[in-house]
Amino acid sequence: MVENQYDTGLDKNPANFVPLSPLSFLERSAAVYPGLPSTVYEGRTFTWAETYARCRRFASYLAGRGIGRGDTVAVMLPNIPAMNEVHFAVPMTGAILNTLNIRLEAASLAFMLDHGGAKVILVDPEFSAVIAAALALMTGPKPFVIDVDDAAFSGGERIGEIEYEAAVAAGDPGFVTVPPHDEWDAIALSYTSGTTGNPKGVVTHHRGAYLNAVSNILAGGLGQHPSYLWTLPMFHCNGWCFTWSVAAAAGVNVCLRKVDPARIFELIPKHGVTHMCGAPIVYNTLINAPGAPKGKAARPVVGLIAGAAPPVAVLEGAESIGIKLTHVYGLTETYGPAAVCAEQPGWDDLPGDQRAQLKRRQGVPYPLEEAITVLDPETMREVPRDGETVGEVMFRGNIVMKGYLKNEKATREAFAGGWFHTGDLGVLDEDGYVIIKDRSKDIIISGGENVSSLEVEDVLYKHPAVLFAAVVAKPDAKWGEVPCAFIELKDGARATEAEIIAFCREHIPGFKTPKAVVFGTIPKTSTGKIQKFLLRSQVNSAKAISA
Repeated sequence: MVENQYDTGLDKNPANFVPLSPLSFLERSAAVYPGLPSTVYEGRTFTWAETYARCRRFASYLAGRGIGRGDTVAVMLPNIPAMNEVHFAVPMTGAILNTLNIRLEAASLAFMLDHGGAKVILVDPEFSAVIAAALALMTGPKPFVIDVDDAAFSGGERIGEIEYEAAVAAGDPGFVTVPPHDEWDAIALSYTSGTTGNPKGVVTHHRGAYLNAVSNILAGGLGQHPSYLWTLPMFHCNGWCFTWSVAAAAGVNVCLRKVDPARIFELIPKHGVTHMCGAPIVYNTLINAPGAPKGKAARPVVGLIAGAAPPVAVLEGAESIGIKLTHVYGLTETYGPAAVCAEQPGWDDLPGDQRAQLKRRQGVPYPLEEAITVLDPETMREVPRDGETVGEVMFRGNIVMKGYLKNEKATREAFAGGWFHTGDLGVLDEDGYVIIKDRSKDIIISGGENVSSLEVEDVLYKHPAVLFAAVVAKPDAKWGEVPCAFIELKDGARATEAEIIAFCREHIPGFKTPKAVVFGTIPKTSTGKIQKFLLRSQVNSAKAISA
């Protein structure tokens, strides 16, 4: 074997190789721009130096409680400064951050806390009741509870043993960060709606978080010192990694507890907002808000949009209020967006409807993602670029999860053939841009939230009058798509649409509850399998995805 001269005496060492981690972004911004604002919220401002010190203090407090490598810290928080801080403080200890969906019910939360083995949980008072109920339902050891009070919210109650600010004050601002041994070390745990059974725990790593944070800056044109408005929930894939992107760009986190159009239009000029993200429902709400600034009165903002292909009306409407939208696409398994509808020179000169059709595509790989394409799942060959041949959308690269926690079978299946299988069906157009046509998984995306149709069906089958149930996506002007339930009743049984919806609301969150119920005989194959494709066709499900 011939020795390679470029491998001899040229090994990795601490001087030339450091594991990639987004923790470095915070340290740098605090050192280089200590006096610049990092976070603004309800009249309070933190600088990058203050945020760094607060994160180190809280990390120190957690470490003092024995939290370290391999431990899980869960949070149930809205978009407040503490939610941004834990994205650094928790991994500073070597622990893994588990951001919980604030819209979930107690049973789902209890499963996640048990499954992830959370040692600590931070709770906003708005969610204290549901977390208390979740803790009661847990089967394993219960986490230590830290309350995070918010002066902007009235109500709820403390259920913890210490308040967040007290914990921060008790910590050491000189705490030394525990760096990852390897950039493959886990940084976060996020749960996604499973098509069967319980939600799956998506594990992501420091390397992917670092790379996707930088990809966001490149794809979204953040530049240096952006002012980023938090309309996207930080619990969604760690805010699509923008928690770390803003630190890398030494920008300002403009925190927002809930999406309120009047408040948003106040904050944009007040803080010079340059960027924001959200599902189509967010932008649709802003477009249709009374008093929305139009034309020259609107401050230009770059908006990233994902969750479903944005309708033409949303793309054009957003432009009318000063928001230029870029469509991105991804999943929890890809850290949020890992594909972008990259704009080409000349698009802005096209008529509005033509430009909008181009901008609705799911697009091409993120700058630091290796590939997104459409493959025949049987042959694993790329489909022709004809805009017609349907295959499965797949990703490959560093912005793909480690795998599913405690679920090796699902992990193997997701990575079969050396690609991550999204479950979305799509085509490649002549430009090589991906266009989604349908979803092969039983997932409905309503207002940016994943809804498992099988989970809803499980609830429906518990109703004493239901013989057969099937749930599919129905197009909706406000939410993009909503669950629509088809019900076949037992002989002699009766039920109304209102009764069925009320029954579901008792068992699952409102966003998962069917918004329409159709009674009648459900089409089945000769073997008794429900023919969902006929039901989807009946309510024009595909229109919500590809119209």
